Amino acid sequence: MSLMEAIYAHLPVPAQHLACSLEGYRVQRRRYGPEYDAILAEYKMRHALSDPEFAAVRDARLAAFVRHAATTTPYYRQLFPELGLVPEDIRGLNDLSALPVLSRASVQENVEAFVSDAVPAEQRLTQHTSGTTGAGLVFPTTRKAEREQWAVWWRYRQHHGITPGTWCGYFGGRSVVQPSRSQPPFWRINAAGRQVMFSAYHMAPDNLDSYIDGIRQRKLTWLHGYPSMLSLIAARVLETDARFEMPIRHVTIGAENLTAQQTRLMQSAFGVKPLQHYGMCEAAANISECKNGCLHVDEDFAAVEFLPQADGTSQIVGTNFTNPAFPLLRYDVGDLAVPVDGSCDCGLPGRTVERIDGRSEDYLVLANGARVGRLDHILKDMVNIRASQFVQEQAGVAALRIVRGNHYGPEDETLLARELASRLGTGIDIRLEYLDELPRTKSGKIRFVVSSVS
Repeated sequence: MSLMEAIYAHLPVPAQHLACSLEGYRVQRRRYGPEYDAILAEYKMRHALSDPEFAAVRDARLAAFVRHAATTTPYYRQLFPELGLVPEDIRGLNDLSALPVLSRASVQENVEAFVSDAVPAEQRLTQHTSGTTGAGLVFPTTRKAEREQWAVWWRYRQHHGITPGTWCGYFGGRSVVQPSRSQPPFWRINAAGRQVMFSAYHMAPDNLDSYIDGIRQRKLTWLHGYPSMLSLIAARVLETDARFEMPIRHVTIGAENLTAQQTRLMQSAFGVKPLQHYGMCEAAANISECKNGCLHVDEDFAAVEFLPQADGTSQIVGTNFTNPAFPLLRYDVGDLAVPVDGSCDCGLPGRTVERIDGRSEDYLVLANGARVGRLDHILKDMVNIRASQFVQEQAGVAALRIVRGNHYGPEDETLLARELASRLGTGIDIRLEYLDELPRTKSGKIRFVVSSVS
């Protein structure tokens, strides 16, 4: 724990609200500085382009970025001659296959090799990501790159009617409430960012009603955060038949894969369907939901490839052409998607995706070595389950951890056993484990599948 964190932990609650607001002010100035309005306007303007025009913007940005990477970073200065390539060989998305796919592990092991010497150290900002697997990455970015990222995210939000300045109930992994606290409030207020920041680490069953009270007291109409947190609140709302005097108008999710069960819980509890957005700190891919519920690739933000897999999904590989300080060409982000042929009739440009299938390790391995994904469908009708997680240490055997709702009973267990048998057959032995809450990663996330099977 740093000195500032230690001081914060001992502050009274009102002073912690103030500290969060001061940090929020600093973050607001960094994200939404002088260039931001012009960047956002340009992103919104490009939403009116046709698909070919949108792709042309992507390819032009990509070609220029490849030239930058190949001439200013140690890794790519060495790679291109080894492959017999010159930067001009990469003119668009279809030419990227001439380069190898870059793993996260390769980047983690040699971060400095990807840092561009064309961006002076004084112009770099430090960015970090925990990753879904908990494997961290610390890397440089620039102010403009960070503002571009927030501009493309706000383009998506404004498309759905969420306006800047709307107060948001934020359910993420920020450690704003000290772990030892046993009484509400389990949230802190960031007035500068118009956020009520709810703790991920105090969501024990006995505390959930106070979270719902916090949403009511602050008259929040927009909830955003990890689906594993929001679905816990949703389950409690349904159990207690809670009502919100100020209706929830928007629920947006990020950072974790959204399961069918979580979608159903949130839509039933809050009265609105959760909106999906897929992005990452590395800025190697960005996919946003439209008003028709279709997921569109933000082609003008990153060059995204979908590499087909044997099971019908596609590996997501991206190039982060908005961050000149840390070029990543054909970066394997570790996630899977199911792309769709054809465009959406909503009018927005960009290739479309049927669904994001989670991380490539979100599979169970049967006794015969076969992999089984899309496990969330097993639980899609289990409304009396608050949260769940598969844990596997050897092929053919796994545990299903369950946090039960108040109305969970023998009939739910019978239905669950039937669903497991019908979808997984006899190739794997699943034992049920009942917990009061599921363990989270250091960043507050809950992984749906925790597997150590190769």
